Amino acid sequence: MSVRVDVRASAVVVLLLVAALTASVVLIGTGDFPIPAGDVLRTLLGDGDAGQEFIVNELRLPRVLVGLLVGAALGLGGALFQAVSRNPLGSPDVLGLGQGSTAGALVMIVLFSGSATQVTVGALAGGFVTGLAIYVLAWKKGVHGYRLVLVGIGVSAIVTAVNGYLITKADLVDATRAVVWMTGSLNGRDWSQVWPLLGLCAVLVPLVLGNARALRTLEMGDDVAYALGVRVERTRLVLMVAAVLLTASATAAAGPVGFVALTAPQLARRLTRSPGPNLVPAMCMGATLLVVADWASQRAFGADQLPVGVVTGVLGGVYLLWLLVTERKAGRI
Repeated sequence: MSVRVDVRASAVVVLLLVAALTASVVLIGTGDFPIPAGDVLRTLLGDGDAGQEFIVNELRLPRVLVGLLVGAALGLGGALFQAVSRNPLGSPDVLGLGQGSTAGALVMIVLFSGSATQVTVGALAGGFVTGLAIYVLAWKKGVHGYRLVLVGIGVSAIVTAVNGYLITKADLVDATRAVVWMTGSLNGRDWSQVWPLLGLCAVLVPLVLGNARALRTLEMGDDVAYALGVRVERTRLVLMVAAVLLTASATAAAGPVGFVALTAPQLARRLTRSPGPNLVPAMCMGATLLVVADWASQRAFGADQLPVGVVTGVLGGVYLLWLLVTERKAGRI
């Protein structure tokens, strides 16, 4: 048995992991009570004092872990959608999955004044129903790239209108709570958000990586994949369900954090210079982007800390404009 190893891609993954872990340690030490990186590491190893143990392990570590898991889930989900649609714009942000999860959360907040757990379940259900609707509407003897993107854009517009309607019907307290959730933030995240997201990733990531070879074959076209023995629609359905669940769970944990799923796979591909979906590099890039953006939201704006979704939205919007210009010059759109 032999294994092919891409040296450049492996080096990129290692560097991204180091960057993500370094940014995590710095982020844990950032706040109203700053802690040096050395003390953070000692506390994580169980050698800190009582005050540092509480601040690091109970207040800041869960937030950072949620950020890493959400970024990894969004990066992997975005890579799957872009590979299945064979389109760099085929990300959950463009297809409306984030808006679908937002709709599910808003229904629980506005109509039922739901608890945090109910809002999480609503976000998961909303994302899954939206993904199912996009798949069914895009089906025509199979699901193909540009049709999937176009249907997703239409569904996204409809769901966005529904979200606006729900906000107008909410009372002031619920509307304020909904708007805060819709911004996308890691504030106040604790271990209750870490464990469900970690468990879901532990199931879905091996499932996705187990289908990575079939996914690379799908990128060559359905006819080639059929000829090579790949069960095209079954593989595509499994991977899309996994991508929807990854995106919905990330949205349920941190709100609709924009553009990480769009930018992470593309940046990872440019760094590795490797064909294919680059699933592991995209996952590591997403985790790195989110923790760095969260650190920037806390440090770059002083006392006026911005939710991480605002930072990723600004950066991702600039990247999207650049991507559209590049694709147009290349004659692909």
